[in-house]
Amino acid sequence: MGAQERTQKEKLILDSAIKLFIEKGYQATKMDEVAKSAKISKGLTYFYYKNKEDLYMAVTRKAFDGLKDVFREVYRTKNKNGMELLVDLVQKYVDFSHKNRMFYEAILNFMGMLNLYNDKELRKTIDPLILESVHFQKLLDVHHDCGKIGIQIVSQGIKDGSIRPELQPELTFYTIWSMLIGYERLSGPINYEGKEIKIHVDNWRPGFIRLMQDMLKGTIQASRPQIVQGSLF
Repeated sequence: MGAQERTQKEKLILDSAIKLFIEKGYQATKMDEVAKSAKISKGLTYFYYKNKEDLYMAVTRKAFDGLKDVFREVYRTKNKNGMELLVDLVQKYVDFSHKNRMFYEAILNFMGMLNLYNDKELRKTIDPLILESVHFQKLLDVHHDCGKIGIQIVSQGIKDGSIRPELQPELTFYTIWSMLIGYERLSGPINYEGKEIKIHVDNWRPGFIRLMQDMLKGTIQASRPQIVQGSLF
């Protein structure tokens, strides 16, 4: 079997799995159904993906690749300062999370799994089939790629003056990302003082962006060291 044919079959199985995961959910989907949908034998399906856990990690890799494309697209935009790029990133991130719900859930699931993986004792609670997956191991290497691009955007904003100069790029970006995940997770009806408030993305997104801009621009300009000119002699 040639490399091109192998790649095509892997993609066919992966695309079929994604379709079924969206329609039925990961837990309810069986490998037999994936093979049938892909019109590939069950044995060949297991040849490419050892088990459903391995297949789900492959789907998660594809999800991260899709999110990384969003980050790259924003970062490559010309004639915008760092703050403007960060606003664009928030807009496109939210769009991605709603248009690609299954991918987004896979990404968050992996992030949660990392908390377990980074603790030697808690790592034992992760399904061994996931830990054995070559795609899981690859994710350990690439999952920070989006964050690295986000940090570059913040750094650009600090450099061009659109973001406060005293902020630390890594901490700033991951704080914004964490807040964004939290806002997105809180969407839905909330009972407050006897009234049901519907928290919808169209309602909180503009407010989130204004809050982020106020936080990063600051209400008071940070003081910069003054240049003292004088004779050296």
